[in-house]
Amino acid sequence: MKLLRWLDEHFEEYLLIILSCFTVIVIFSQVVMRYVLGASLPWSEEIARYAFIWMIYIGVSYGVKKHRHLGVDAFSMLFEKQGKVIIGVTANVCFLIFAVVITYYGLDIVVRITRESAALQIPMEWVYAAPVTGMVLTIIRLIQNLIEQLKTLRNPHGNNDKEQGQEEAI
Repeated sequence: MKLLRWLDEHFEEYLLIILSCFTVIVIFSQVVMRYVLGASLPWSEEIARYAFIWMIYIGVSYGVKKHRHLGVDAFSMLFEKQGKVIIGVTANVCFLIFAVVITYYGLDIVVRITRESAALQIPMEWVYAAPVTGMVLTIIRLIQNLIEQLKTLRNPHGNNDKEQGQEEAI
């Protein structure tokens, strides 16, 4: 259970840190090789690009988890708390539908790809799996957000039993 809780809280963070560090090391190595040693690594640009693609799609999931995506809040400012939650649920359901569609068609593409990358000679399925993986993680995070929003709708005052007990004690 602790492992699942840890994965829920930190999976995207650590994956993004690892991919970022890997990309920086590869690009730095390429710069050193080119300008200091006068040679070039033929695979560095390709692997850095692929790591960056993975970072983008894992970052989508991380943004959903942390509620950090850009949004237009001018319309929701017209409503009270419960109206804002309803708008949030609607937005998350639309995003969930989008993520499911991208996952479905992305998986279809991954299954059909048969070529290899130019420099690394790795199967391109690994690159095309980034959107699918990122959107599956996003679906999980959106479902978690929807559960929290639906709990908020059921309890419009935002107080759970523990908070009510603390307020009464004060």
